[in-house]
Amino acid sequence: QVRLMESGGGLVQNGGSLRLSCAASGSFFRIYTMAWYRQALGKQRELVADITRDGNSNYSDSVKGRFTISRDNIINTVYLQMNSLKTEDTAVYYCNAAGETGPVVSRRVGDYWGQGTQVTVSS
Repeated sequence: QVRLMESGGGLVQNGGSLRLSCAASGSFFRIYTMAWYRQALGKQRELVADITRDGNSNYSDSVKGRFTISRDNIINTVYLQMNSLKTEDTAVYYCNAAGETGPVVSRRVGDYWGQGTQVTVSS
């Protein structure tokens, strides 16, 4: 199993910055793509950014140029540096990871989610 624990959310003013972290723990063989999603009140969950194990990243158009995703494979942690925050960035941010678990003869890759961390940007 893979457990994901997010941290770093909070309240920030328009134009400010925050850094989110998400650490994977538990019994797994390897963590593959890690991602950040967000869900604003009354809206569907959307992809913010993702990053492969090799470091290739992808961003939604709404955050491109303002947010940076990175990861540390040694400690199985993904980060999201959020700069120039806007009120429309207010949402619960969720960490997501593809993790390979199980015994050698029957490993499988599952999709795992953190519990979410609130980011609120005030005007």
